[in-house]
Amino acid sequence: MEKNEMRPKTIDPFYLMFSLLGGIVLLFVVAPLAGMFWNVSPADLNGALIDSEVQSSIFLTVFSSMAATLIFAIPAIPLAYLLARFKFPLKRLVTGIIEMPVVIPHSAAGIALLGMLTRDTLLGKTAGFFGLQFVGGALGIMMAMAFVSLPFLINAARDGFAAVPERLEKAALNLGASRLRVFFTIALPLALRSIISGLILMFGRGMSEFGAVVIITYHPMITPILIYERFGAFGLKYARPVAVLFIMICLVFFILLRLISREKDGDT
Repeated sequence: MEKNEMRPKTIDPFYLMFSLLGGIVLLFVVAPLAGMFWNVSPADLNGALIDSEVQSSIFLTVFSSMAATLIFAIPAIPLAYLLARFKFPLKRLVTGIIEMPVVIPHSAAGIALLGMLTRDTLLGKTAGFFGLQFVGGALGIMMAMAFVSLPFLINAARDGFAAVPERLEKAALNLGASRLRVFFTIALPLALRSIISGLILMFGRGMSEFGAVVIITYHPMITPILIYERFGAFGLKYARPVAVLFIMICLVFFILLRLISREKDGDT
């Protein structure tokens, strides 16, 4: 338990009231999910599990989100370090731009990305030169997922770098270490926990994205779009098993990644 946490010795009205309010919030989150799980039979769940269309969509969703997270982490982590360590002109503007995808409607984000990724644009033509395409392909899905989830990684990594004592880096620089060596041997290892948390958040947020992806790539379908299509075409009964299966897979990945991050940190 953290030093600043308080454990009440007796149940007083203040503690009871705040616990009740907290319980309402937890119930608001848990009740819909519990109800959905309750209304899906094992037979329906097994039917979704062996459905080849569901399997393909889940694979595409997990692969695209993981690939987007790993690819965009390469430029995002250095950017987070710059934001944590240096003052430069228009830094607040840069921070605001990074956080913008969190507040804008994701369907609008999809429209904005579509204007940049069609075959007539420079990026579209470049991808086409190598036989690739953004619209209607996995590349477009990755771009949409990365656009809406990058702020989670950058903010977590920036906070992690900011928490690293700057005197350690200055001491290493005074001893003749290069900036790059200081980054890889001091800043990065000490901020690793926050960075891994950011990677997990970005990966999880990417898997759940719908609005931006559906504008750029309806087919092939990621699982959130498949759930939406089955709900629209066949109703709640046919969409619910897919949703439950996808939630279970998301939880498995989330728990596994959390366990890996704790193991790397030596946190038991």
